[in-house]
Amino acid sequence: MRRTDPSPSRTDALAPDDLFAGQAGAGCSFAQELPPSFYTRVAPRHLREPRLLHVNPAVAALLGLDAAALDAPAFLALCAGSGRLPGVEPVATVYSGHQFGVWAGQLGDGRAHLLGDVAGPQGRWEIQLKGSGRTPYSRMGDGWAVLRSSVREYLASQAMDGLGIPTTQALALVASRDPVIRETPETAAVVTRIAPSFVRFGHFEHWAHSAIEQAALLDYVVAHWFPDCRVGPSADADRPATACRLLAEVTRRTARLMAQWQLVGFCHGVMNTDNMSMLGLTLDYGPYGFMDAFQANHVCNHSDTLGRYAWNAQPAVAQWNLTRLAESLQVLGCLAPDLEAALAPFESVFLQAYYAGMAQKFGLSDWRPEDADLGNAWWKLLHEQRADFTLAFRRLADTDGDARSWLDLFADPQSARQWLDRYQARLAQDPRPQPDRKAAMDRVNPLYVLRNHLAQQAIQAAQQGDASEIDRLMERLQDPYAQRPGDERYAQPPTADTPPVAVSCSS
Repeated sequence: MRRTDPSPSRTDALAPDDLFAGQAGAGCSFAQELPPSFYTRVAPRHLREPRLLHVNPAVAALLGLDAAALDAPAFLALCAGSGRLPGVEPVATVYSGHQFGVWAGQLGDGRAHLLGDVAGPQGRWEIQLKGSGRTPYSRMGDGWAVLRSSVREYLASQAMDGLGIPTTQALALVASRDPVIRETPETAAVVTRIAPSFVRFGHFEHWAHSAIEQAALLDYVVAHWFPDCRVGPSADADRPATACRLLAEVTRRTARLMAQWQLVGFCHGVMNTDNMSMLGLTLDYGPYGFMDAFQANHVCNHSDTLGRYAWNAQPAVAQWNLTRLAESLQVLGCLAPDLEAALAPFESVFLQAYYAGMAQKFGLSDWRPEDADLGNAWWKLLHEQRADFTLAFRRLADTDGDARSWLDLFADPQSARQWLDRYQARLAQDPRPQPDRKAAMDRVNPLYVLRNHLAQQAIQAAQQGDASEIDRLMERLQDPYAQRPGDERYAQPPTADTPPVAVSCSS
């Protein structure tokens, strides 16, 4: 990780250096290949006296940027909103969606600007600024993001990537002194994030009643990211079959993503259809959270008063969202039975990924049908005793010898001991040697996750211009499985006297 000098820098007199010289060149396929009705060309409102608080060299490498490029004034200008990709005008895209189960109508990039896309060593990446000012889709918002929420998104994308969970990735975090009013006065910041595409379910929902635009969007998405979904040589005649095949693939990707979220105790917080990625990526980190004390019905978003997006509801919500996506494809001539068939694999794919993950986390060579009872008893035990999600899994690998550190996680060790006896009886049927099992379990059960209180400590330091805690967290989140001597505090849940961190849609 690279921590930058937090001192302010000016960008108003910068030369338009081409950061991507020698590569395949910058462009914006979204604006070049889709009609103007899909977007608005709009410039970001660049930050005054921006400072590059942190940059992720691993993400920069995906774009082909080396250390010298990250030190160039043009890089700061690009990430602060005053620079441009060569020959590309930034755009904000329009989409619609269901928010908290209710049709919200037209939405769109209300505080994000797509700068374009560039070719990296391993493929092409879209570059987007988040928190970069108002667009025609801002509705009543100011288009800014505050440093608090920007730090949370920057860290979250690294946390998910380190866990091997598909996600958008954060390239850079730029801070400023620009005032922003939320519940209290704060300062503005911008996250530069990248993904192969930021196309959402909501982009398709927006054109649910317009066959021409929906067909253009389908053709664009399939051509770039799902070429295997194309059916037949005739785009017009075969488009319904292509759309159904695309829906089936998005269903499978989303189902696997939900299993991954559940297995690490991750709660998204705002699983609206406009926050669902067509590529199966974790998209838009607002009021997210990794659970400390496990509660099956845990709600991380204080704005979610009805608990729609609780941890145990996430797979069902994803399935509901996919159904809304399917409905939007009917305008292409897709028949209801074909769409239902495309949606049908969700449950089986989710359960396959979930059970395979549970087998790995329990250190089992395979998952047997009767193991479902053991898994259900596990969640019941953690829920009733509010045991720490991450440490309960991590310390399970050490219970073959001295189980005291694991039992210490439970208010009633006797109940935990009863479950452990069942678990160890199951392990006796598994031929793997204990040292091999422990090593395998430690490779899938993280020690370090982005707990809310750790993110809050990094935020408070960043608000004083100090990026050192961001730097330390990024290093640990990059490899959350390897134990680091002296890093015990990063693995511990918050103490009883730690002030609770409340996150909401304003986060």
